This record gives sequence, structure tokens and C-alpha cells, in this order.
Amino acid sequence: MHLLLRVVAVAAYLLLLLAPPPPLSRAATVVTRLPGFDGALPSCLETGYVGVDDATGAELFYYLVESERSPRADPLVLWHSGGPRCSALSALAFQIGPVRFVERRYDGALPRLVRNPYSLTQVRTRRSYPLSFFSLF
Repeated sequence: MHLLLRVVAVAAYLLLLLAPPPPLSRAATVVTRLPGFDGALPSCLETGYVGVDDATGAELFYYLVESERSPRADPLVLWHSGGPRCSALSALAFQIGPVRFVERRYDGALPRLVRNPYSLTQVRTRRSYPLSFFSLF
């Protein structure tokens, strides 16, 4: 069973690498600051919509966070979580994003954000993240 899961995970990963690029985004916004974070963001953050079905005009919202090291050379990691009532935005905000919330009791003030030392924007090689992910199976 574990071998089957590994094969399926590797096949899905390879399909993502070989898939043709989606249609270009019609509207993109570069985010230059976030409330609660002091200073410049650790990496470029862009949001927008990408077309997925020309016949119906269907689009998906995306956010792109560039590598903090070398955006042109480092791998592009596609993080797709979700399901009913489970947004990928929560993963960006609490697990893999370049900034994270400071955990403290809510006092009515604006939540504070700090750099996330475990962000996927700091992945060092093309293999480091997929290998650590696939080792879970």
C-alpha cells in the first residue's frame, strides 16, 4: 500500500512538471506590504486569477510567493491543499508562507506578523521539499 501511494505521488508530481502552462493571468497585483509586518516583505508576493476553462471563462485565484534565494533558479513549488471548508490560504498564513502570525492572546490589536524561518520560499534544492514530502508515505 505504501509503495502504491509513493508511485501515485511521484506520478502526480511528474505530471505537474510536464503539464503545459496555464493561460496567462488577466489581472495580477503585486503585494508590497502587509498590515502587521514591519518592513519590506521577504520575497515578492503576487495575487491574481488564472484561466482554467476558456469555454466557460472559469478562473482560479492564485497567490505566488517567489523564492527568497534565487527566484529564477529555484524550483516552483505548487501547494494545493483544500477541500470542503479547507482553504490553501490557511497553509500560507500558518505553515509554509514567508511570514507567520505571532501567537499570543488576542487583545483587540492588529495581529503581528514576523518572518517564518520554515517557509517554502527558502527551499534550497529541487529535491529537498519533494523528498521530505514523499518520506511521509
